[in-house]
Amino acid sequence: MANWLLRIADSHIRKIMDVTEYRNLYAKKQDAAPGWDAIDRSLAKIYGKTEPWHWGTLIKRSLGGPDPIDGISAYENSSGDTSHFHFCSYGFSSLYYDEDAVGKDFSGFGFELTFRLANKGEGRDELIWVCNLIQNLGRYVFESEKWFEEYHWIPTNGPVKLGSGTDIVGLAFVRDPENPAIDSPHGSVEFLQIVGLTTKELEDVRSNRRTCEEVVTSLRQTNPLLITDLNRRDG
Repeated sequence: MANWLLRIADSHIRKIMDVTEYRNLYAKKQDAAPGWDAIDRSLAKIYGKTEPWHWGTLIKRSLGGPDPIDGISAYENSSGDTSHFHFCSYGFSSLYYDEDAVGKDFSGFGFELTFRLANKGEGRDELIWVCNLIQNLGRYVFESEKWFEEYHWIPTNGPVKLGSGTDIVGLAFVRDPENPAIDSPHGSVEFLQIVGLTTKELEDVRSNRRTCEEVVTSLRQTNPLLITDLNRRDG
């Protein structure tokens, strides 16, 4: 019943939200963040009332802060055969009260990034490198004004986790298999999942031996949630 009500709420926003209704719903709320709330609702469909680990910036980007992404959450997920951490960004889409954003086709850049990392028993501080990775991707997007879409890929110019011996040296982007696109008051938001690529996979894509989609399809055969394991190697 709870999930059904959430779907009705999202449908209501998509179909009849206008500036007048937007003001009525949010203008009197201190620090209103309709876009942030929409992301929270989407994650609640997966995790219910589970509290995630959350990392936030000290100064928001809109207030001159150095980091482009205002927040990143990570949930422990036991779906499938591999326990993992499921990260989600807050900041590529329009998060806060903004009447000019109402009725847009896409909220901000139209996506947020997610990432699934195999759970090796790390503590909260040991996962900060993932936040740094997402922030670096945010800097690229905001500075270049180029966005990611499904089956885009990039090299990381070294191990994805600096100082580690991992063979994950590239990233692919796919639609998150558990978190479909949503309609926020500021427009649609797609959840693009970061997937780690090994040296060989990256070279296959780079040299056109295989497309990014072909590499991802191969990974899905044994790893349907496309969880990144830093210990994974080819052959």
